[in-house]
Amino acid sequence: MSIRELQGASDVVMIRPVNFAGNPQTLASNRFQSEAPHVAGREAQAAAAREFDGLVEALRQAGVNVHVFADTPEPHTPDSIFPNNWVSFHADGSVVLYPMLAENRRQERRGELLERLSVELGFRITRVLDLTPHERDSKFLEGTGSLVLDRINRIAYACISPRTDVDVLGNFAQQLDYEVVAFEARDRGGTEIYHTNVLMCIGTRFAAICPACIRQDERDAVVGALRTTGHEIVELSLEQLSEFAGNMLELRSARGETLIAMSQRALDSLSPQQRATLGRSGTLIGAAIPTIETLGGGSVRCMLAEVHLPKKQ
Repeated sequence: MSIRELQGASDVVMIRPVNFAGNPQTLASNRFQSEAPHVAGREAQAAAAREFDGLVEALRQAGVNVHVFADTPEPHTPDSIFPNNWVSFHADGSVVLYPMLAENRRQERRGELLERLSVELGFRITRVLDLTPHERDSKFLEGTGSLVLDRINRIAYACISPRTDVDVLGNFAQQLDYEVVAFEARDRGGTEIYHTNVLMCIGTRFAAICPACIRQDERDAVVGALRTTGHEIVELSLEQLSEFAGNMLELRSARGETLIAMSQRALDSLSPQQRATLGRSGTLIGAAIPTIETLGGGSVRCMLAEVHLPKKQ
């Protein structure tokens, strides 16, 4: 039997970059990622570090327990700032390690980080589910980028793409006791959307989603599943999708207050009505991370690996 899990975590892991850069190995499958020749090298790293620190400060001010770990200079891992793709943490003490498409991203996985969470921070890890052998068969599932988890109702939403394989998805669901809602989603240019967490976010009471990008004959089933579990739908446009409005995350403060974290770019794209709807569910937190979004192709949600692990007694 699964242990009941809250939707929002009050603890998150973040990885502070030491050599942030656009990753050429992910550019082909991530249409949110852009090359910026005028921002490179030390300038890109300095800007990303400032933006990272600003997000950490905003979250801590709101009462989130942010556990910052520094990236290592070697090997060079340009996307280490997005740890949610290689690891997830669950209330039953499970840690899941995920297979990733880009070879240089596989080097982001750090066993000593898990040890520090346990030894230094007192989180209880009861098992490590290692899905990474699927990489040998070129089958990938990139953590809570590929998966948007309704942790309360045990439903995993996933748009199928080169980074989200149905076989690995089934393995995850069986091991973690989740039902699966799988679908196809494409951007305005007809390209498969690389990660589910750029088109939808699930909170305790709300679900923000861009239905227009979901395959037409699957759209009603996906939105219907969210309504069935009692979520108030915040419908995002394709334009808002491109502004990372889908890449938000519900968190909790240490005092138990519900928070909804996103980038300032995403927040600015929301209409007053959408802000009001979300505001009924929690306090909105925005942080400006333009360099990270442009070169990295990911936003605030991608930077946060939420820790649902229990604490040791």
